[in-house]
Parts: sequence; C-alpha cells; structure tokens
Amino acid sequence: MTAVLAAESLVPLYVIAGYLALLVGLGLVTAKLFKGTSADYFVVSRSIGPFLLLMSVFGTTMTGFALVGSTGKAYESGIGVYGMLASWSGLVHSMVFFLIGIRLWAIGKRYGYMTQCAYFRDRFDSNAFGYLLFPILVLLLIPYLLVGVIAAGKFLQATTSGMFPESFPMPDVHLPNGKVIPSPLAGGLPPWLGAGVICFIVLFYVFFGGLRGAVWANTMQTIVFMVTGIIAFYTISNKLGGLSAASELVASSEQAAPRLARGDQMGQLQFMSYFFVPLSVGMFPHLFQHWLTAKSAKSFRLTVVAHPIFIAIVWVPCILIGIWAAAHFGIHGKPNTMLGRMVGSLVHDPVLSGLVGAGVLAAIMSSLDSQFMCLGTMFTTDVVTHGKRKDKFTDKQKILISRLFILGIVLTTYLLALYMMSDAKRQESVFDLGVWCFSGFAALFPLVFASVYWRRVTRAGAFACIIVTAIVWSVFFYRDILAVKPEGSEDEALVLGMMPVTFIFLASAVSLVVVSLLTKPLPAETVDKFFIDSSADAGQ
Repeated sequence: MTAVLAAESLVPLYVIAGYLALLVGLGLVTAKLFKGTSADYFVVSRSIGPFLLLMSVFGTTMTGFALVGSTGKAYESGIGVYGMLASWSGLVHSMVFFLIGIRLWAIGKRYGYMTQCAYFRDRFDSNAFGYLLFPILVLLLIPYLLVGVIAAGKFLQATTSGMFPESFPMPDVHLPNGKVIPSPLAGGLPPWLGAGVICFIVLFYVFFGGLRGAVWANTMQTIVFMVTGIIAFYTISNKLGGLSAASELVASSEQAAPRLARGDQMGQLQFMSYFFVPLSVGMFPHLFQHWLTAKSAKSFRLTVVAHPIFIAIVWVPCILIGIWAAAHFGIHGKPNTMLGRMVGSLVHDPVLSGLVGAGVLAAIMSSLDSQFMCLGTMFTTDVVTHGKRKDKFTDKQKILISRLFILGIVLTTYLLALYMMSDAKRQESVFDLGVWCFSGFAALFPLVFASVYWRRVTRAGAFACIIVTAIVWSVFFYRDILAVKPEGSEDEALVLGMMPVTFIFLASAVSLVVVSLLTKPLPAETVDKFFIDSSADAGQ
C-alpha cells in the first residue's frame, strides 16, 4: 500500500517531465525548419503573423515575476499588489506597443536591424554608443534572468515537496510561538536541481531552434500557463469552499485579514509612481527582437487589443491565491514558495497538480528563452561581427558565436542563481528583484521615446541619459538590495513616499532633454532617415 501511494505521489513530477520532454521535441522540430541563415536564426525571417506575435510577446512579458512573484507579494502585502503593477501594465504595455513597437518595427524592417544596439547606434551615428549600451542592457537583464531561474527552482521544490523525503530532507521550522513543525519543503527537489533542469531545457530549444524555437515555445507555453492557471484557480477556490468562503477565511484570520484591504499601507504617491515601471517594455531588448519578427504592422493589432485582457486573466487569480495562502498557511512561510505550496496542498489530483506545475514553469521559461536569445544576438551582431569585421563572418559562424555566448550566459545565470538561493542574506523576493530590473529599463524609456518622436535629441543627450541612469539606478539598487539594512527598516525602498524608479526616470529624462538642448543637433541627413513616412512599411 505504501509503495502505491509513493508511486502516485510522483505523478505530478511525471507530468511535468512529460511537458519538458515536449519542449525538447519542439526544439528538434524548429531545428528542422531552420533555414540556415542568420536572419532566420535571429528574427525568424520577419515572418510572424498576428496570433504568434501576440502569444510570443505576451509570453515574453509574463515571467516568474508575474506568477510566482505576484502570488508571493500578495501573500506578504495583500490585494494592493494588483494596483501596483497589473492595472498599470494592462494600460501601459499596449500603449507602448502602439506608440513605440510599430514604429521600431517599420524602421527595423527598412534598415535590416536585428537588435536595439544596432538601431541606436545608427540613430545617434555613434559606434561608441552601441558599445556603451550593450553592457548596460546585459547587466539590467541579469536580475530579470535570475527572477526566472530562482522562481523555477523554488516552485519545483514546493511542488515536489514530500516526494523524496529520504533524498532531500530539510530541518524543522521553528515558529514564532515556539512550536516546531516539519519543513513544508522537505522531500522536494532542491532549487539547484530544479533550476538546472529548466536552464538546460530552455538552452536546448533556443540553441538549436533560434528565435523560431522561442516563438513556437512561447506560443505553446502561453496557452499552457493560461489554461492551467484558470484550472488551478478554479480548483483551489473550490477546495476552500468557493470565492465567498475563501474571502471569509481571509477576513476571519487575524493575521491575513489586513491583506484584503491595504489602502493604509500604500500611499497615493507610491501607487502613482508604479506607473513608471511598466514603461520598461519599451526598452526590453528581447521584446524589441520579437517586434522585429512581425510580418507587417497589422500583426500588432491583436497584441495591442488582447494584451490587457490576458494580463487580467493571469494576474487576478495569482493575487487572490496569494491572499488565500496567508489565511491557509499563516504568515510564517517563504513568499516565493506560496504558489507551489497552495497547488501541492489543495490540488490533490496528481495529474492536475502536474499540469498546473507545468503551466507555471511554462510562464517562467517563456521569458527565459527570449532573454537568452536576445543576448546571444546582441553579442554576435553588436560586438563580434560589427563594423569592418561584418563581412569576415559567414552566417554559419555568426550562429555558432551566438550559440556559444548563449551557453555562457545560461551557465553564468545559473551560478548566480545558486549564490542567491544559497546565501540567506541575498534571498530577496522575486517580486522586488523584478521591480528593480524593470525600474532600470523603465528609466531608459525617455531614450527610446525621444529617438522616434523628437528630432532635436542629440548624441550627447543620449550618452548623458545612459550614464546618469546607470549611476542613479546603481545607487538606489545598492541601498535597497546589496547594502545590509538595519533591523526594523522598511521593506519598500521609498523616497519621499515614491518608488525609486520615479527619481531614476526623472534623472534620465532631465539629463536627456537638457544636454540635447545645450549641444549641437545631429545632421539632418542622419535624422531624416528615421522620420520619413512609414505608411508604406505599415501597410505591408
């Protein structure tokens, strides 16, 4: 009898393993469709239609931050998390896709760009600018990558808890009231193992399939995590007695009740300052690369309309589950494990538990693949083969260089994630780490906006924007994440009641505008290339 129960308990792991095997198979299929050219490997020959564009763009913007992070943050801070980012993101993302994405797609198609660095280098007529921007984008992407890898490792540990009690034991948990209970994560796959498996799977289909592999995988993964997310939410709410009963459970909990209404915990200035964070999508290098895959400007229509709806479908259930977890488990658990623990505790059907687990991992991997791919593309086209060296490399050599760099980035990210997960002083919330990553990209939004709408922006202004952003962001990031905080200090690194991104954004915008107005404009022939009528491109 015991053996049967043990075997049944492994079914969710078998389902997840089956899903990962499907991704490996997808990588083999996309490798067969690969045309052998660098344009096909890096931007899918600019052939993606409306549905695939929507799925790949949405899948790329939904990460462990959106699922694991939002659930954990709601567990800690309550329902106000939705107002922090989900409500703003639903409006701002579509606005950015419409105002920035379509214009950059038209320019990219006209001049054959594959990366942000190539575009900005020509826009400001400066090779040095491209070389400065590349390392900054890489450094800002590292926390984003860590969010996904850490979330994957933590989620798999929580989802598989109890499956391997002898192989992966954990010390008992000492509660504040003096009680000692077994660790809820005992017997689960250790984070280093789960994160390693996810990194390998993503590396496999990106390595062989290129951006086509990422687009196809994102499409499948977006469908999977949206459908399974809805199923998980429905199942968990039913196990708690329905939506009303679940809310009453929170309301009756002395510890969890404040999470239903957190208006006293978030000032108006803090709420308004979160508006700046979703602007980050305008400067995500991996999203820029996905925009360039579109077959025509008409392909963007479905994305602009459906993206806000998809955000609500994903975020609302995750945030409610996080609030329910506060009542179900109490507030002594680790936030990043809450989604996995809720699934493991309440979704008792082993197959369904496995499908839900696969859905969460799908959301995480749908961002990791695009990020790894864009870094390989930028390193190859903007560093190694740029300029006079461009004609010295064949398409085969460019693809090999990109693959080797992707391999190095995956390994580096994995090792950094191990450090973050093993050092107790560095185990920051997935949500908070993600906000810092987004804050850096959001602060660069004035640069991309000015590049497509302001003829008077200058090379010196662009340099000032980049340098000031890097300095101010680093100072705030050190104070909030790296520096040792005194006991009793606030969790949120607010400045005058606002998020630091507000001041980083303002410093970026002011430096860009002031320096541009004080310096010599770019030659008309350089600027005119990027402001000619794009209606011909848009109609194709």
